[in-house]
Amino acid sequence: MSRKKRDIPVFSHPIVETHCHLDYLKDAELSQILDDARAVGIERIVTIAVEPDNLGRVRDLTEEHAMIYGTQGIHPHDADHYTEATDAELRQHGNDDKIVAIGEIGLDYHYDHSDRAKQRQVFADQLKIACELDKPVVIHTRDADEDTQAILADYVPHLKRKGVIHSFTSGIDLAQYCLEQGFMLGFNGIITFNKAENVREVLAATPIEQLVVETDSPFLTPVPYRGQENAPKFLPFVIEKIADVKQLPVDQVLKQSYQNAQRLFGWA
Repeated sequence: MSRKKRDIPVFSHPIVETHCHLDYLKDAELSQILDDARAVGIERIVTIAVEPDNLGRVRDLTEEHAMIYGTQGIHPHDADHYTEATDAELRQHGNDDKIVAIGEIGLDYHYDHSDRAKQRQVFADQLKIACELDKPVVIHTRDADEDTQAILADYVPHLKRKGVIHSFTSGIDLAQYCLEQGFMLGFNGIITFNKAENVREVLAATPIEQLVVETDSPFLTPVPYRGQENAPKFLPFVIEKIADVKQLPVDQVLKQSYQNAQRLFGWA
């Protein structure tokens, strides 16, 4: 039996969508996606680079729309395609006016779309760029907790602005390490899924001062809209679920997650 869909909540406090992929959304025109986001209170959107081919698209989006900010980085799925030219492009544009982080970088041993040794090298190379440019990082890690922590340990002392482990689904040990080092954890629609109790346990243990909200759209659409393409407009459902899991007023989650995003991306 399907869940009954309901209207998307609208809050009075502004919201930052900290992680999505606007150039991957297909079910609506960008103008409509942005209008829908504004209608539910979203003030700023960070669209994330993941592959050599979309580095430029992300930059273009940030230049064309006032509410859109971006990142520059190569996802572990595309580590095999990381070249000297890619490295140079990240260095050239990593400090552009509306580029707020180096990412999405990290390790993914679940799908292994790229060689693991290459993933580790590319992760380290991009952490080095973040250190040199004084940028926070947006990290993806899946089924790679030990190697993620080991590589981070080499760069944490030099990574002044730390960053966020986005779409956190890893174990509590990695969560505790990252939180102790000053990273944020990003939570999205996964926390609404029936079988995601492990993620909700990490959420419950995460200080509210160290979490940010995201959709990762077009992926991971939250309940009650699972089955259709995700979009920033669904972010209020994530905020509601965080409030429920942490037994906090929605208004407190709104205000603190907004402040956290401001601090993370250097807007505070």
